[in-house]
Amino acid sequence: MERDLFEKTPVPQAYMKLAVPVVLSMVLGVIYNFVDTWFISLTEDSNLVAGVSICAPIFVLSIAMGDVWGLGGSSLISRLLGEHKDDEAGGVSAFCLMAAFITGIVFMLVMLFLRNPILLALGANEASMPHASAYYTWIALGTPFIIFQMIPNNHLRTEGLARLGMWAAMAGSVTNMILDPIFIFGMGMGAAGAALATSLSNVLNCVLYILIIKKKCNVISLDIKRAVASAGRVVEVLRIGIPASVTNIMNSLAMLVTNRALEPYGNECIAAMGIAFKINMISLMTLIGFAFGGQPLFGYSYGNRDRKRFKSTLKFAYLFEVGLGTVFALILFLAAPFLVRFFMRDPIVVDAGTSMIRYMQISSILVGVPLVSTCVCQAVGNASGSLILSLFRQGILFLAAIFILSILLGFNGILLAQPTADFLTGVVAVFIVNRILRSLS
Repeated sequence: MERDLFEKTPVPQAYMKLAVPVVLSMVLGVIYNFVDTWFISLTEDSNLVAGVSICAPIFVLSIAMGDVWGLGGSSLISRLLGEHKDDEAGGVSAFCLMAAFITGIVFMLVMLFLRNPILLALGANEASMPHASAYYTWIALGTPFIIFQMIPNNHLRTEGLARLGMWAAMAGSVTNMILDPIFIFGMGMGAAGAALATSLSNVLNCVLYILIIKKKCNVISLDIKRAVASAGRVVEVLRIGIPASVTNIMNSLAMLVTNRALEPYGNECIAAMGIAFKINMISLMTLIGFAFGGQPLFGYSYGNRDRKRFKSTLKFAYLFEVGLGTVFALILFLAAPFLVRFFMRDPIVVDAGTSMIRYMQISSILVGVPLVSTCVCQAVGNASGSLILSLFRQGILFLAAIFILSILLGFNGILLAQPTADFLTGVVAVFIVNRILRSLS
């Protein structure tokens, strides 16, 4: 346990040491998604691509379930370490790891048992069903590992071991990229090969995380005998973990609603939004990584009742996020048409995609405040604040904005919906964080 990092190291240095590894892991994840999509598209089989695409919500749901025990557990562990309750923190970590694996087993069995009904509900048809079923089956079998690896990925940061967690995550992503062409083309497995590569890379992640916990951790534990938590502690984990998982679900919902709103403007606009979304993911995931990478520092300072350090961390996080978001906004605003042409040269797609990316950059400047504020709520155990911000940004406020603005402003209104939701969520976030600061007085 690197206690000096949380108590004495200057805030900017401590924050960066915790956040940079998270950012690098997330950026590599974005690159992996680009490469994975590229390999699948090389098959030039539209039915295969469609079959893989309709299974995406299942993978997102698995990540969301991992967030329950990963983010919920890391929030409580950080506060317990700040209160110097190391033994109890170790017990909570062991419980979360065990609970995550059991959750994964149950989820896997349900997915396999209901495979065909779920695939039909997701939109599989006669042409795409064979590919969707092949991909789905291997993802379902890998679900226990997909969910399990989310827990140490978050918990290691509470001990200041973010860098080791980063290397483990990177090893899994690189392995996935290596295995994709081998399974998809070399072994002729198609969609099943892509899913098998993903599942095996998550198995490797789990093995590496287990080795790190055994060799390097003083608090985080794999000991089943210690995997006992009181009902109150379990509720604390769930109170933060469930709202955290809602964020992933809201992301999928927001993209679905946006695509439906763009339908009247033609498939070119929907294609342009898909390209714009992928390009914007580079900046968005970087901002998310820097926002949530500092969560253990917030949780430890709160548990230690160190208001001065907590406030200094908050000020640094807000300023850094807004500054970095502004830099990304300027770069992507200027580079938008060139980036869209890299994917497609259709003039309609290029024009629409350029406008979409430029509107998204308003969010790049604004989104830092709600992201950091959500992180703070999770870190200090403010379940209501975390849930409100998770539901508002890409849920309630976004849905209201896209409905009203699309009527008033048409196409441009659809593009303004997310920046509007980010601004309004930021206003709500400031009020919530101010209440948290007053509680530390």
